[in-house]
Amino acid sequence: GVPSGGIGETVVMPMSDRPPSGPDGTSDPIRRHAVRRPGRAALLIAALMSLVVPCTLARAAVPGGVWLIDGKVAVQIFDCSGLLCGRIVWLQTPRDPQGQLNRDRNNPDPALRQRRLCGLTILWGLRSTGPDRWGGGWFYNPEDGKTYNVSAELRSADLILARIYLGIPLFGRTKTLVRVPHGTSEGWC
Repeated sequence: GVPSGGIGETVVMPMSDRPPSGPDGTSDPIRRHAVRRPGRAALLIAALMSLVVPCTLARAAVPGGVWLIDGKVAVQIFDCSGLLCGRIVWLQTPRDPQGQLNRDRNNPDPALRQRRLCGLTILWGLRSTGPDRWGGGWFYNPEDGKTYNVSAELRSADLILARIYLGIPLFGRTKTLVRVPHGTSEGWC
């Protein structure tokens, strides 16, 4: 029969209803198997660990340095707490028609519209999604004051393709980032 008992009551099973005990006193056949064959358990653990290690090795390296976007703006890409971020370090047109330094004039928050574009972080939160790939990040476009989703892929040592979109990547646009050779920072922010 099936033992009955309420919450908090001790249930004693008759000897005939208990699972058979093994020679080591365990009643669980799986546990008995693991106890008798410790080599197999170690092999199973090693096999599982071999699946975990490649996942950590698959993390993308930070493509640090300065990258030019469409020949108009240079962004310094850097690690920020394990994620990728980027800030403006050069603008093709650093001043407005009145000769003033370009500001974040299209920002939806009026309190932020006086921020200088040079030095502004416009890329943040990109997480590694595999070798040379990142996703789940954000891109702030000072030209329209909107923040977009972004994913990126390092195509070569000097080329990144970034997909910038709202909600669905299919309806976005791709931007090409070209690495700026290390050299002078004259004229940069």
